[in-house]
Amino acid sequence: MSTHFPFTAVVGQQDLQLALLLNSVAPNIGGVLVRGEKGTAKSTAVRALSALLPEVDVVSGCRFSCDPASPDPVCPDGPHDAGTGVPRDARMVELPVGASEDRLVGALDIERALAEGVKAFEPGLLADAHRGILYVDEVNLLHDHLVDLLLDAAAMGASYVEREGVSVRHAARFLLVGTMNPEEGELRPQLLDRFGLTVEVAASRETDQRVEVVRRRLAYDDDPAAFAAKWADDEDALRARIVAARALLPEVRLGDAALRQIAATCAAFEVDGMRADIVMARTATALAAWAGRTDVLAEDVRQAALLALPHRRRRNPFDAPGLDEDKLDDTLEQNGGEDDDPDPDGPGGGGRPPRGDGPETPPDAGGESGDTPAPSVPEQGREQGQGQSSGGGERQPVAATEPFRTKMLSVPGLGEGAAGRRSRARTEHGRTTGARRPQGALTKLHLAATVQAAAPHQRTRGRSGRGLVVRRDDLRQAVREGREGNLVLFVVDASGSMAARHRMAAVKGAVLSLLLDAYQRRDKVGLITFRGREAEVALPPTSSVDAAAARLELLPTGGRTPLAAGLLKAHEVLRVERLRDPSRRPLLVVVTDGRATGGPDPVALASRAARLHEAEGVASVVVDCESGPVRLGLAGSLARDLGGSAVTLDELRAEAIAGLVKDVQETNRRAA
Repeated sequence: MSTHFPFTAVVGQQDLQLALLLNSVAPNIGGVLVRGEKGTAKSTAVRALSALLPEVDVVSGCRFSCDPASPDPVCPDGPHDAGTGVPRDARMVELPVGASEDRLVGALDIERALAEGVKAFEPGLLADAHRGILYVDEVNLLHDHLVDLLLDAAAMGASYVEREGVSVRHAARFLLVGTMNPEEGELRPQLLDRFGLTVEVAASRETDQRVEVVRRRLAYDDDPAAFAAKWADDEDALRARIVAARALLPEVRLGDAALRQIAATCAAFEVDGMRADIVMARTATALAAWAGRTDVLAEDVRQAALLALPHRRRRNPFDAPGLDEDKLDDTLEQNGGEDDDPDPDGPGGGGRPPRGDGPETPPDAGGESGDTPAPSVPEQGREQGQGQSSGGGERQPVAATEPFRTKMLSVPGLGEGAAGRRSRARTEHGRTTGARRPQGALTKLHLAATVQAAAPHQRTRGRSGRGLVVRRDDLRQAVREGREGNLVLFVVDASGSMAARHRMAAVKGAVLSLLLDAYQRRDKVGLITFRGREAEVALPPTSSVDAAAARLELLPTGGRTPLAAGLLKAHEVLRVERLRDPSRRPLLVVVTDGRATGGPDPVALASRAARLHEAEGVASVVVDCESGPVRLGLAGSLARDLGGSAVTLDELRAEAIAGLVKDVQETNRRAA
């Protein structure tokens, strides 16, 4: 039996620890989303929490963990008589990123349902997690429809499985915990809002604390059982405190003064909807119970706001989550009540850690939290002397113009890539376009095609009643068409010919607009820049659109125009990505005025590099940045070499871009 790293032995992540404990006291808060860089103990803390949860009594033999005191009246394994159950540990169930819908919600045996009228149901992970923890690592990489399903189940406390008119429902109440690295992409705002609390975690920059992380991790790796025994008393004390807080929670009073502070805070920060108010109220109540109090104080409201509001403040994917604490304090002061406790460090400590010296969060498996992360993009910009000339004609970065809404660019043909919102593709969700024999387990039944396949054989199969005699060979899988996400690879000219401040600002604004469009359409993006003598991959293909925007913001300009180098670098990046993810189709967006300088015959070299992309059928668009009264039309020539189309910066804003998609499709159709 494996021994988890003790929850009370972890170092330096009090906010994460508090958010997890509050949800263990009051699961109706709605779970926790943990955001942070790799190696910051996200997974370790969640796994450690499962060992602290009290045992649960379950109905013997029930696959859905029904509570014997109040069994689910519509449990698929029921009905159950109320009575004594069997105790077992609370479960922690992990949802893999690549899980199918059937693995999450469960699967119905369609063949038996059609032929015998029997609801043969195999429970999924939502059933396993009932009355425990459902942990989703890298939740931002999970398919959107799976995130929708699990968040709906978490909100309703039940899971519904529908297959061609056959329906099964079972209870699914669990503590939902998701972890994510923002560098790998963001969740949609609608999904962010469904998580009750959010916590930002980062590795400590304090030497003593990092030393303690490594010391404890090494001690645990050497002898897990002995290390766990050393912290057993602290674990028992924390487990008892959870039980006591749960028992006290129904007695906690949420007064009018606290309610006014909650409502005023949500209004002051212009949070959409009412979910934030409800989550704050539940969190503040749980904080009071955790502190051993029956009244909610101003300190509880403040801590609840810091946990419940930051992720609801994002207005676009390029906004960093956060909360202005000065504004929060002013709002609470203006709406203070007489029942506020002037001493935030009073009895119970409200939002304080559960041990006197603070049970802190452990390093992640492998001790990665001891690693020193690379500096953030703004820090890199400062280290490189942002705003200063580094010689060679380089100019300081300029700010982008305001982004605007663009019309859709799509890859022609029918793909089979990851679900998204850009190009046509065969998907699990979408409109039904046909039927085929199932390959493996049947997931989406095409009822009409199944009946049509079975009908000619009814007499030979001895059909005598009203029911249809269906065999496995008759079943047909529905073929559906939806939308996929693509790899949008930007190749941006940062040479001296683009360096005029107003032009580069407009170029950045256009690329930023396309990045925003890529975020909304669930694409991966990459960024290549070229200037001087070479091209560089400013950002390898990633789902983190805001990381691409940050790189773009710090992009310097100046020097010659090695256009061929940029195209060749793009060819290499696409070759590697094709091996990594062959089903994701690329869209190449070249942002340039089309000029090429440096070396012998640079224009011919760029033309040959462009034809490499045309030969491989890469869908391409050239954003023509040429300006001034004299125009050479070089971007149009480049677009023809690429087998794509060219569009000016002005046309990128206009309705004329709707014709661009048709041009791209028509060009590729002729090439095929």
